[in-house]
Amino acid sequence: MSSHQPKATDEAVATARAAAEAISEKNGEDIQLLDLSGLLVVTDVFLIATGTSTRHVKTLVDDASDALRAIDRKPIRREGMEHGEWVLLDYGDVVIHVFERETREYYDLERLWADAPRIAFEPSSTAVDS
Repeated sequence: MSSHQPKATDEAVATARAAAEAISEKNGEDIQLLDLSGLLVVTDVFLIATGTSTRHVKTLVDDASDALRAIDRKPIRREGMEHGEWVLLDYGDVVIHVFERETREYYDLERLWADAPRIAFEPSSTAVDS
């Protein structure tokens, strides 16, 4: 019987959490980290988040990208910035998907990857207004 513990590498999990923190600090919504390491060969973690508008989506992506650049991570590819409804940043072991709400509901990646274990992420207290 297989364990439900995340199998993603520590580096992939740390990278995803750093990006999630940056997205959280800019009020990104419904941030989910999925461990796909046992289901896909091409990547370990999907980070999925929602922005409230195309401009917000682009801001979230820019901030996540800046946070990862600060830890010497650069995306292999970046798609969707021209429209901002679904932006994808591919770091190899981590793929970041930032959606507008309606687009996220339509594609419903969480349902598509329902078998993927979730990786815990709690925004730091500095990202939450008291």
